Amino acid sequence: MLRGPAGEDKGVLTLGEQKSIQTDRVILVPGPADEVAVIREIYRFFLRDGKNESGIANILNLRRQKRGTDVWSRGSVHEVLTNEKYIGNNVYNKQSFKLKKRRVLNPPDMWVRCNGAFKPIISAEEFCAAREIIDKRSRRFTNDELLGQLKTLLQRCGRLSALLIDEVDGMASSSVYRSRFGSLVRAYILIGYVPERDYEFIEINRKLRRLHADTVRDVVQQISDLGGQITKDNDTDLLTINNEFTASIVLARCRSTETGFSRWRILFDTALGADITLVVRMSSNNAAVLDYYIFPSLDISISRLLLSEHNPVNLETYRFDTLAYFFGMARRTRIPDAA
Repeated sequence: MLRGPAGEDKGVLTLGEQKSIQTDRVILVPGPADEVAVIREIYRFFLRDGKNESGIANILNLRRQKRGTDVWSRGSVHEVLTNEKYIGNNVYNKQSFKLKKRRVLNPPDMWVRCNGAFKPIISAEEFCAAREIIDKRSRRFTNDELLGQLKTLLQRCGRLSALLIDEVDGMASSSVYRSRFGSLVRAYILIGYVPERDYEFIEINRKLRRLHADTVRDVVQQISDLGGQITKDNDTDLLTINNEFTASIVLARCRSTETGFSRWRILFDTALGADITLVVRMSSNNAAVLDYYIFPSLDISISRLLLSEHNPVNLETYRFDTLAYFFGMARRTRIPDAA
């Protein structure tokens, strides 16, 4: 729900919409009545009927064939049973991210919690009862048993991920591994497993670094061929074009979520103070250029941006299939010819 500075409701945001006025605020409110009913039913199945997450997901998915709603999994049901937003609490600072460092999961004592921030749809008593069942279920495993379960899953599937872990009945959730061992990667290392995905990222990053250098060189050559003047800062690769504006070139690597969707994380180097940031968005396999985004600094005041396969129209206005528009900004025309 979008709310004004005085707390008045201004309307429910639909998928992809976001606030446009700095003084506005966005809070969670209960969704459609039928979806709220499903959440409450999940708790009844779990607490009253003693069904586990997989059993509940199966019931909901059988009903989905008639209702046409999203597919439920063990992991998504587990998330409903453990997320405090359903009792109206807003919990944040679960993750930290420092410049040029990996994103880390913070321990619970570092979380920031605002109780009663939203209208609850589940009572605190029901939520606590569900968490108690889940916590008792997880506490019965020793560290050796947890690592043994990981080894068994690795032997069966050939790889590991949080999604795979959360889908196994009788196995502790991925959050338990993060709590016990500090991170999933740490637990992986203890059983001698190094995700192949990490090696893929290393190789992709090498290719992108080479592509970035090639892209900068090609842009310099193209603008020079068009009669423009361009200089490049050898330390930052910041381009100064016609002594009129500066441009920074950023390559956005495609990342796949565990649910199969593509995402592009863009980091704006605000320290450069570039007038324009030219974003080169890579294809799903990071082997070719997908498209381009040209962001003027006057319109973009944030340091990072996450693009999806389908973005709001206010972002799509900056998207281009080629660099023809960008090169047109640098093209020089003789005054007599223009006249």
